[in-house]
Amino acid sequence: MVNNYKINIHFDGTDYSGWQYQAPPHKTIQGELIRVLKIIAKKRVLVTGSSRTDAGVHSTGLTANFHLKIRIEAESLQKALNALLPEDIRVASCEIVDKSFNARFHAKSKTYIYRIFFGQVCSPFISRYVTHIPYPLNLRRMRRAVPYFIGENDFSSFTSDEPQKNRIREVTAFTMRIRGEEITFTITGKSFLRYMVRNIVGTIIDVGRGKIEVRDIPAIFAAKDRRMGGQTAPARGLTLAKVEY
Repeated sequence: MVNNYKINIHFDGTDYSGWQYQAPPHKTIQGELIRVLKIIAKKRVLVTGSSRTDAGVHSTGLTANFHLKIRIEAESLQKALNALLPEDIRVASCEIVDKSFNARFHAKSKTYIYRIFFGQVCSPFISRYVTHIPYPLNLRRMRRAVPYFIGENDFSSFTSDEPQKNRIREVTAFTMRIRGEEITFTITGKSFLRYMVRNIVGTIIDVGRGKIEVRDIPAIFAAKDRRMGGQTAPARGLTLAKVEY
């Protein structure tokens, strides 16, 4: 009997080369799951992930699925995975789902959060999970920039230069919250282009630094040229928070 297992994964991506498997010596999240599942199943197992996170990006919401021919309860499998995985990767939940479920293709929306600490001294207890910007930011201007990214747009100016057939994406929600000396951006959409979230946040950072004017954002969209957009914000501040099905 073959079961399809769905898992939710939390990980600190600092020491990993992203989600997607790469040949050694590169460590990846998918690679670690494949490694430990081979120990459990005695054969290589195909693992499908909901998102291909980049090197250094974290997760509290990445979903994956895989099929096993061995008989093992979901709770027992979760315990076995966590016993074998490195401590910076945890399986937060595990369940048996319909055999047709696919973590990538059945995802309805994804939510990312991006954290910025703008105080002078960043605590080592948060430094792996925030981008530290110790210079002045115009928070009012940054907040005004956020609505420009909501809705359906061609995000060519906010993605990598890799060939893409379709660069139109819809951002269904995007907020900026300020609490103390920390900014948290929360962005939701069905799917995102490579580096899209980091390039959007980087552009808003440049607005806060006075390098880009808020009124110039429509022209950046219209240019469909990555060189017109702002910087790519560092990976460390980005976390995949939730995937909805």
